[in-house]
Parts: sequence; structure tokens; C-alpha cells
Amino acid sequence: MVTSLTSHFPFRLSYLVSILNVTLYFFSLGDQTGHQTRTERVKSVDIHPTEPWILASLYNGKVFVYDYETQSQVKTFEVCELPVRAAKFIARKSWIVTGSDDLQIRVYNYNTHERVVGFESHQDYIRALAVHPTQPYVLSSSDDMSIKLWDWDKKWQNIQMFEGHQYFVMGLAINPKDTNTFASASLDKTIKVWNLGSSVANFTLEGHEKGVNYVEYYHGNDKPYLISGADDFTARVWDYQNNNCVQKLTGHTQNVISAGFHPSMPIIYTASEDGSIRLYNSNSYRVESVLNYGLGRVWATAVSGRDNILAFGADEGLIVLALGGDEPSVTMDSSGRVIWSKQNDIQSTNIKTANDAAITDGERLPLVVKDLGNSEIYPQMIQHSPNGRFVVVCGDGEYIIYTALAWRNKSFGSALEFAWAQNSTDYAVRDSSTSIKLFRSFKERPSTSTPALSNLGYSAEEIFGGSLLSIRSAGGTLNLHDWESGMLVRRIDVAAKFVYWSDNGELFSVVTEDSFFVLRYVNSAFLNATDIGVEGVEDAVEFIAEIQEKVASGCWIGSCFIYTNASNRLNYLVGDQTFTIAHFSSSMKLLGYVARDNRVYLADKDLSIVSYSLPLAIIEYQTAILRGEFEMASEMLPSIPLELRPKLARFLEAEGMKNLAMEVTTDVEQQFDLAISLSRLDLACQLAEQSKAEAKWRTVADLAFKLFRFDIAEKSLLNAKDYNSLLMLYSASGNIEGMNRLKKLASEAEMSRLEFVSSFLSRKPEDCLELLIKTEKLPEASLFARTYLPSKVSETVQMWKDSLTKSNKDKAAQSLADPSEYANLFGNFSTSLEAEKLSSSINSERIDSKNYSQHTKDLSRDLVQEIIDNSQSVGIEANSSANPEPTVPVVEEVVVETDLPVAIEEQTVESTDSPKSANKKKNKKK
Repeated sequence: MVTSLTSHFPFRLSYLVSILNVTLYFFSLGDQTGHQTRTERVKSVDIHPTEPWILASLYNGKVFVYDYETQSQVKTFEVCELPVRAAKFIARKSWIVTGSDDLQIRVYNYNTHERVVGFESHQDYIRALAVHPTQPYVLSSSDDMSIKLWDWDKKWQNIQMFEGHQYFVMGLAINPKDTNTFASASLDKTIKVWNLGSSVANFTLEGHEKGVNYVEYYHGNDKPYLISGADDFTARVWDYQNNNCVQKLTGHTQNVISAGFHPSMPIIYTASEDGSIRLYNSNSYRVESVLNYGLGRVWATAVSGRDNILAFGADEGLIVLALGGDEPSVTMDSSGRVIWSKQNDIQSTNIKTANDAAITDGERLPLVVKDLGNSEIYPQMIQHSPNGRFVVVCGDGEYIIYTALAWRNKSFGSALEFAWAQNSTDYAVRDSSTSIKLFRSFKERPSTSTPALSNLGYSAEEIFGGSLLSIRSAGGTLNLHDWESGMLVRRIDVAAKFVYWSDNGELFSVVTEDSFFVLRYVNSAFLNATDIGVEGVEDAVEFIAEIQEKVASGCWIGSCFIYTNASNRLNYLVGDQTFTIAHFSSSMKLLGYVARDNRVYLADKDLSIVSYSLPLAIIEYQTAILRGEFEMASEMLPSIPLELRPKLARFLEAEGMKNLAMEVTTDVEQQFDLAISLSRLDLACQLAEQSKAEAKWRTVADLAFKLFRFDIAEKSLLNAKDYNSLLMLYSASGNIEGMNRLKKLASEAEMSRLEFVSSFLSRKPEDCLELLIKTEKLPEASLFARTYLPSKVSETVQMWKDSLTKSNKDKAAQSLADPSEYANLFGNFSTSLEAEKLSSSINSERIDSKNYSQHTKDLSRDLVQEIIDNSQSVGIEANSSANPEPTVPVVEEVVVETDLPVAIEEQTVESTDSPKSANKKKNKKK
């Protein structure tokens, strides 16, 4: 089970607060008990050099590999049933090597989980292992007081033994600056330094009062140091060239089990059986923080400079600390000169050198890096002055101002934080929570000139530079002070993380944890104020907008605020609207804008610099639109490239200015969408003709229907080949000619169903029957013929029979009745033939829509019954008097209701040809 906790410490990282963004991952193993998880004791940890993996060996004999990025257990090895006190990665071989209390060294392939080798190596518990960085060597130490060197290229042969300690050998470390030497720590209170070619120690370091548990070398090249942790509750820093103790680190209340130097930060860490982890400043040796996660005694540590990872193994879990943030210590001036720090080394480059080649947005710039010098303090912050002539480095509670070109020391002093004034070399330093000092021309200004800053009346937590000196108080308010007089300009109730000012000193943005505010500073309101209250001058600051977005870094370009956010996007703000320029795959710091190139530059944590062109003309146009300066915007438009016009049109559309967007855009697709939204049907039809896209014609048809432009709707549906919608249009409007055209189109498109409906609604039953036969739907054709074309029944039924015979369904074919052979099975068949002729004559004539009311009952008429009734009337009148034959009125559509028995088994059926039987049948149907 893996649980993640983030930055929730019950303490403040005083010195480390600006260089350590600590993220904690707590890994625990084993079975859950109640609401807590417990694990076997972690005896050793190691970090893979390239993968995000941590190797942990346990007291129960198991070894695990964890992925600290996904916070999951990825590999498990059942080594033995006794404690595994040492385990290391051998990354170049994809191995792990373990040493356990059964006196065995075992090697596993961590990809295949296969055991490579296993052998008995010592006569007592194996306490430590060390892997040589280049040679095929592994060192092991044991409670048998010996150290052995193993060569895996020689089948793990023991090629050398080192003896000289008088008690258990607890720790081993190979010197990273001279891999031919290593150090060992023993419970005999000594540290010995050895050469691989000699079995006798070079020298011995003595000073601990009790047994030494751990030894580790300093990783840098500037100090010949190593560190040790011992049972006398102390850690000691040693100079192994002079063989003396440099510093004694105290504070733990139990045995110090492990200690080490961070490879890329000025940090010393120690771990103890008292359950605590202590972090020290490696320059001043001052305790910066004490960590205790309640997991019992801490037994092992490991560090990685690649991801700034610290790992600790304890009685009940594995703790992983990620130190530092993704934002690098780097600064750029307005000309494109970039300066950054790598530990105490200062390097620089010039963006101008990359402009000789074509620059592509988002691609890493091919820059030439120059070593500028070094800093006497570890840079927690590095920043150019507004004029670019100076660079300040702040850290270790001090600041140093260097000249930017020659890197010469210009001024220095004590400071927790530093802030430059806008467009000058004035600056401020905060050296305590109650003291803010102002400097001009690198000399401290007298406190009498700024009495308001000399007596703040609140606790200052952080300061920010700019047109005004911004001071964040402990209560979560931002206090804006005038640089010249030090007086309070305005107090804002907002917990600011950073403050960014525009070049003219008028606009500024205040960044908080979850959002940022855009404000305007009205200098005249402050200068003309006669009474300044405890909240400052109310009219001196105007609210413009609040944007709910997390800002990572930013800067002002004119009246536009450009920034990177927590979602790894490069955005800019105009008015109260944000627009995205680019997306990133990782966190990027915005360095600034170079007007010469019209590009913004950004850097990632590895100091890879990329750039993006800034659409400055678009930003100015958008600003003019939002201010209502439409004439100015119209004058700017010709200077904007045509390829950027669609972006402007989208902005105008979002502002509700669709007509103006139509005039601006050069994108045909965008023009079409705007024409539809503006109901400009003729223009939309013209654009659809240009594109010849069926989808556009469907959109035009929808708009035409809304505007009752049925002529354009018909044209659009024809171009869109939307025949089903055409059927609706033609049938609703009674367009026989259109229905005939649709029938032809449906035939060409092989849309048989649509063709059938079109023929039927066009009153052409012969075509319907022909289509059913053509598509081999003979049962349906026979039923259709019986209803609408009884003269075709015999012919159609015969086709049906022939089809069944070919399918070896003779019995089914014989059961089909043909009216020419079994007239008695088809009631009123002869009458239906007369109705067919009558219906044919009716269908040949059209009814004027003006006479619709006279024919509303035509669809419900039964022509067969009317013929029968008419025949009876004629017979009765013929017996009494001679009357003319009744005429049948013309109707538009005929519905013939008859019964068609398809399969008849009985041969004796009562004839239904008489009027009497016909009446019975009619009554039965009702």
C-alpha cells in the first residue's frame, strides 16, 4: 500500500524555504491493522541512477523495488528468511546485489527476476555493500571484521581482502573523486581509508567516542571531506587530506545510523535511531530543519542528485523526500543575456547568438554556454537589475551584487530577501521580520528618510520589487510602500506569492495560491492625498480583474500580462480574457520578452531554453477593441498579417462582434460559420458552393428552412444529396415534379426504399410493383398487386411460385392460389379489377389545392364497395325504370381494402361473389 503526503511539515524550513520545495512520499509494506499500516524493518535503501526506483531490503528477508513517481511497488524478491542488511543496484548489468544474515551474497536480474549467482562470502553477518562505479567490483563488509573485494567478471572471485578493524565493519564508501580509494566505518570507533591495491589501510580517522555506523564522501570537487555517523549520537565532517575533524554535528538523542552530503544542494542530512532526520547547512553547519514521521528508528539513507531525492528506511516504512522545485535559478535581461547558477558556479549565454539560425517555436535553442565565474554564497535567488547592468545573488542569509558582464563584486550584505526598485538601481533587503532597509547607489539610506519602514507595525514575511515596494505581512496582507518616502500607499487583503509590474509602473498583477489579480496604480492619487490612513490611499489602487488561474511565472509586455500556469501553458491576458500561446510537456519558467526578436523565452529545470513568437500586433488590436477604440483598431488592422486574422476574428466573435469578425477573418471556414450565425443565407450559399462540402450544404438547408427560403433549401439538399429531407420537402409541398426527380435520383443512388416511396407518393403503382419485383421481394410484390394492381396478381404470383420452386420449396409453391385458377378464393376480385381501372383514371388527374376542402373524405373511400353498391342500385332501378349509369367522382388517392389469402389448404370454400356474401364480409371486418 502506498500513501502520498505533500509538504505538510509541522516546522518551517528557514534557510531551505526557497530552495527546498519538499514533497513527501510515504511507502509502507505489509498487512493493514485497523487504520494504520505496519511493515517489517527497512535495513537498507538505494536509488537507481536512471530509473525512478528505490531499492529497499527488509529485516524479514525480502527485497522490494518502488517507483517513487507512481508511488507503487514494481518488483519483489524473496531472498531468504533472515534479515537482508545490504542491497545495491548494479545498473549497468540490470542487477541487484544483496547481503544477508545467512552469510550469502546473491545477485538477481531485476528485469527477469532470475538469480544470477549466490555464494557464501563471510563468516558472520554482512553489514554493507559498495559497487564500484567503473570496474566490475563489489566490496562487502561483515561482522567478521573483514572487507572483501569481489570481481564479477571472474565469476565472483574474491580478489582481495582488507583486514585491520577490531570490531564489526558497519559501512563502506568509494571515493567519487578517486575510485581507487574507499573508506570503511567500524564499531571499533574508527574510520579507515584504503587503496584497492593494498590490504593495509592508508590512514585511520579517530575521534568518535563510540562505534561508527556509517561513512560517506562529499560529492563535489572543492572539499576533500567525508562524513560519519556514530553511536555517540553525533555526526562528524572530516578532512581526509589533513586527517582532522572539521565539524561535529550534534542534536540527535540516539545513535546516528547514517549521514551524507546532498550531491547538488548545500545540505547535510543525518538519520538516527531516535526516529528523526536532521538537515544542516553544509556551509554554516546550522540546523535548518528536523523531520520526524513517527515510523520508528531510521536505519538507512540514500540520495540522488538526478531528481533531488532523499530516501530513508525506518522501522515501519520508507520515506522519500523530493527536494527543490521545477523552477531553475536563472535570470534574463531585456537584451537576451541569460545568467544561471549550477550550485556555486555561474554560467551565461546570449540569446542573440541563436538568432543567426531559423528559430522554431518550442524547439530548444542551440546556445553557446560560457563560464562566467562563481558565487561566494549558494544562490537561492538570482536576478538582473532593471537596467541589466547588475545581477544579485541571494542565499545563506546574505546577498552579493555582481556586475553582469565581468562578474565583479559590487556590493554585499546580510539579507533574507532582496528586491529591486522599478527602473533604477535602488533596492531593498529584508534581514529580519521587523527590519527593511533601502539602498541607493549601493549605500544604505538613513532610516530617518523612510520612517514608515523603520517602524512597520507588522511582521514582514516577504518583499517584492517593482514600482512600489510590496511587503507581505504575517497576517496575509500585501502592503504597498513608496520607494522614496517609505510611506504606505495601499494595503490589500490578499496573501501574495509574487508581484509583477508593467514597464511603465502603472499596471501590476498580484499572484496568490489559486488566482491572480490585475490592478492599476494611480500615482497622482497618492501624490495628491492629504491624509494617508492605516489602509493607505484608497484611490491609489484600482481593481481591474481577477483570474482564477494558478500562475507559475510571468511578466508584463506593455499592457499585456503573459504567464505560465500550473497546467504547463503559456497564456496571455488582455482585459479579463486569457489566450493560450503554447502547451508544454513539463514545467517552464518564463524568462522574459526580447523586443528585438518579438519573442518570449522560457527555460525548464534543466536550463534548456525555448522561445515563442509573440503576436504583439494582435495583442495591441485586442487591447484597442476592449477599450472601445475602434478607429484605432481599424488603423492597426492592415499591419496584421493575413494568417493571423482568423485568431483576431475568434476574439471578436467571443466579444459578440460577429459582423466585425466577418470583415476581419480570411478563413473560409470561419466565414461560413459566421455567415450562418448571422443568418446571411446568400453568403453562406456562396461559400458552400466554393467548398463543395455536403456538410455545409446541409447547414445552409437548415438555415433556409428557418428563413422559409424553400428554393434555397431545395438547392442545398440536392447538393448535399440529402434525399430523405427532399422527400419531406416534396411531400409536404405536393411537388409531383420534384417527387419524380427524387425517384430518379434515388434509383441512381440505389436507394430502393426511397425510390419506392417516391413512386408511391407520385401515384405510380406500376413502378412500385416493378421495383419490388426487381429487388426480388416477390411476396411483397404479390400483396401489393392484390391491393393496388389486381390485374398483375396472376403474373406476380407465378413469379413467386417459380422462385419457390427454384429454392426446392415445391409444397409452398403449390399452396399459393392464383385468381385465374381459383377465383372463388379471391372475394370481389372482378370488382377490384374495375376499381383498378377507375383508380388509374383518377391518378391521371390532379386536384387543385383550392378545391382541397371538397376532397377531404376521398382518402377514406372504398371504391370496391362503391362499385358493388352502385351495381345493386342499377339492378333495382333497371327493374323499375331505366336510369343512366351512376358516375364516380374523381379522387386524388385510392385506398383499396381487400383480403388476400396467400396459402390456401382447403379446396371447398363458399363463393363470395354474390352481393350477400360481400355484405357479410364487410360486416365481419367492422
